[in-house]
Amino acid sequence: MRDIASVPPRSLARIRGSAFTDKESPLEQLTGSIVALVTPMHEDGSVDYDALRKLIDWHIAEGTDCLGVVGTTGESPTVDVEEHCEIIRVTVEQAAGRVPVMAGCGANSTREAIELARYAKGVGADSQLQVVPYYNKPTQEGQYQHFRAIAESVGDLPMVLYNVPGRTVADMAHDTVLRLAQIPGIVGIKEATGNIERAQWLIREAPKGFSIYSGDDPTAVALMLCGGHGNVSVTANVAPRQMHELCVAAIAGDARRAMEIQLSLLPLHRALFVEPNPIPVKWALQRMGRIGAGLRLPLTPLAGSQHAAVEGALRQCGVVSG
Repeated sequence: MRDIASVPPRSLARIRGSAFTDKESPLEQLTGSIVALVTPMHEDGSVDYDALRKLIDWHIAEGTDCLGVVGTTGESPTVDVEEHCEIIRVTVEQAAGRVPVMAGCGANSTREAIELARYAKGVGADSQLQVVPYYNKPTQEGQYQHFRAIAESVGDLPMVLYNVPGRTVADMAHDTVLRLAQIPGIVGIKEATGNIERAQWLIREAPKGFSIYSGDDPTAVALMLCGGHGNVSVTANVAPRQMHELCVAAIAGDARRAMEIQLSLLPLHRALFVEPNPIPVKWALQRMGRIGAGLRLPLTPLAGSQHAAVEGALRQCGVVSG
């Protein structure tokens, strides 16, 4: 077990006006574009906190509705515990109450997930994202008990479940989600299967106040037009304004405008997954001059044969020119 308890939370009292220093009131329902933020790194693989701060400011200026940090796109499997905690702390500090912060706190150990969530709460994160435990393949009852234990231990930090069986192997069943939705402190789910019928059943049967977010850019517009509440987005890393506007239109039921933006972003949705995420999106952000070239093994730089595909998508979507 990683020793998370040894990482001391730092005071946020100096952040004037922070919306995250008082957690007495419940989280209002979050909607819109939640960027699955990359973790900028130097070429030696160390975390580039200066670049992270600049990315946060850019996203806020571009309209991103929430910062999702240290998830899959943030290379959570390869940052160590001190870095994991510091990325959350720096993000909350830099956001300074301007937008909410959703801290990735997932683990395949329930105790570790609880410790990460406690740390995130201590430094002022707005909510926690908890992925289905990966590799050890818990049963549906095991998943229920896992998330219930976290909610009971850190119930004052609202939890968004995260179901992505393509990465975790274990799939969270519909009935398990509905059971968990009854537990105080569990406020939503990032549904990343891309299965719109499945999402519609959740939208139909989940209790009022339980949010359904997409975790799949190509199908996110459909989920929101069906009544979903937002998108936890990889594409938003490079096109934050467009993704924000897409979410606003789709949640409002403006299908014409939402699909106009969606069709313009399709090349990015595809190109950013020509290799496993976050390899292509980090290459794209480097091409845009927003981050350096750092990745950590076992991830490797984007293959030269794929550069043209990502570059072409960036150009088609107007993200880069010249």
